[in-house]
Amino acid sequence: MTKLNLTQEWDKVFPKNENVNHKKVTFKNHFGIELAADMYWPKSGDNFPAIAVSGPFGAVKEQSSGLYAQEMAARGFLTIAFDPSFTGESGGEPRYMNSPDINVEDFQAAVDYLSNLNNVDHDKISIIGICGWGGMAIQTACIDTRIKATVAVTMYDMSRVTGNGYFDSADNEEARYQARVAINNQRTLDFKNCNYKLGGGVVDDPTDFPWFVKQYYDYYKTPRGYHSRSLNSNGGWNVTAGTSLLNTRLFTYASEIRNAVLVVHGEKAHSLYFGQDAFKLLKGDNKEFLLVKDATHCDLYDGGINHDKIPFEKIEEFIGKNI
Repeated sequence: MTKLNLTQEWDKVFPKNENVNHKKVTFKNHFGIELAADMYWPKSGDNFPAIAVSGPFGAVKEQSSGLYAQEMAARGFLTIAFDPSFTGESGGEPRYMNSPDINVEDFQAAVDYLSNLNNVDHDKISIIGICGWGGMAIQTACIDTRIKATVAVTMYDMSRVTGNGYFDSADNEEARYQARVAINNQRTLDFKNCNYKLGGGVVDDPTDFPWFVKQYYDYYKTPRGYHSRSLNSNGGWNVTAGTSLLNTRLFTYASEIRNAVLVVHGEKAHSLYFGQDAFKLLKGDNKEFLLVKDATHCDLYDGGINHDKIPFEKIEEFIGKNI
């Protein structure tokens, strides 16, 4: 197994909270890939409830997920923010690939890890997924009965946007066929060239792009959220990384989720329809939808300009009453 190269100095895009402990940890998933994570936990106490956090899709743990993990640790939880397989400081070759199956396994491996820590209450484990990992969190809740509460924040259904385009504008057989042709032609070239072509991260000049791309730029390409290991901040995913998402749909068993689920979305988010439609699939009286007034998609990455848009109090309350 390749030894991971873990950065020990503080290199997050958010300030360190000196009121919580922090260290780097690693663990393996069932595909044999070693994952890197930042662990945060309160300065005092023991037998903590725990939370695994990941997202957004194409981000790293030094960005939004780490912010969430550190904040929830300050509120009494032991948390880990992990880099998904093939990204960040985690292992996996080739780099910059994704798969809904492996992404779900990454979350389950994080639960495996938390379930074996001596200072964790193993009956009180939850997960938080942000953006594309909000969808993966719900998908994980479909299979993992150890999870007591699931929080999906500003979520994307990555299978839907890959297969249908934004706002379902390409939801037809011909559009999907042409996408398959393009991705398979690229596979041929990648094999020939012994190299995986990158698709590009967030655009460097969003002037002529939709308004929500400008918001991505403001987070990923400015000091607000830029990180050198973030796919979205740099070269992006491999062009062929979406192969599995183009042939898979999430949420088949969402109606059978018994653990508590909170879906949090911004009132002004372009992605709001993903959260609303996913929530409609959920059953039971332990499911809640929270609409954050005036918040856009990226506001829930770091709280927005004034860092006040993320409803941490509600997230803490929801998890607390359901674990």
